[in-house]
Amino acid sequence: MKIVVIGGTGLVGSKLVERLRKDGHEPLAASPGPRADVLTGARVVVDVAVLGCDLLDAEAAAGVGHHVTLSVVGSDRLPESGYFRAKAAQEERVRAGPVPYTIVRATQCFECIGRIADSSTDGNTVRLSPALVQPEAADDVAGTLAEVAVGAPLEDTLELAGPEAFHLDDLARRVLSASNDRRLVTSDVHARYLGAELDDRSLTPGDDARIAPTRFEDWLDHR
Repeated sequence: MKIVVIGGTGLVGSKLVERLRKDGHEPLAASPGPRADVLTGARVVVDVAVLGCDLLDAEAAAGVGHHVTLSVVGSDRLPESGYFRAKAAQEERVRAGPVPYTIVRATQCFECIGRIADSSTDGNTVRLSPALVQPEAADDVAGTLAEVAVGAPLEDTLELAGPEAFHLDDLARRVLSASNDRRLVTSDVHARYLGAELDDRSLTPGDDARIAPTRFEDWLDHR
């Protein structure tokens, strides 16, 4: 089956392409904003680009039968953040579009915690919220997307989260420590994440979320 992966060279996208190929499919990694002709013969499009790519009309014209969008847990809760607002708008376009769809809202990847710390660094100090997060391995996100992509469209949203909850500031300390990074992580309830102040419900999933298998310590051991 030909499956176009928009954003297929990024962290999750590259893992998804590899997984689909191993499963016997014909994945095509496409950059955000690809030409419509990459859709020729595709049965599924998976959009994992950071801010999404609006090809829904072209997908319908090409006969694509399933559009899968990777979004983020919290997209419907943090309208003050331009990033989360853009994700919510992307979801609405998919729901209103002409192609049967599945939206997968994932929590943060373990692999992204270092970047979150980088974006919150001033000198040698990292200021982060102590709000709860429930992150997962990028491999688990890719695995779920691969499963969803070859299944029937849900016409609904699926949430995906890791098996453990952490305070964001504490998790960053553990990630930096494992990398021998000596920056000091301080807790600040007003520290913003992508422009939004957080509480313990901002980035954690609902009760019916799918739980990914990889625990943080196991991910660290195999990183």
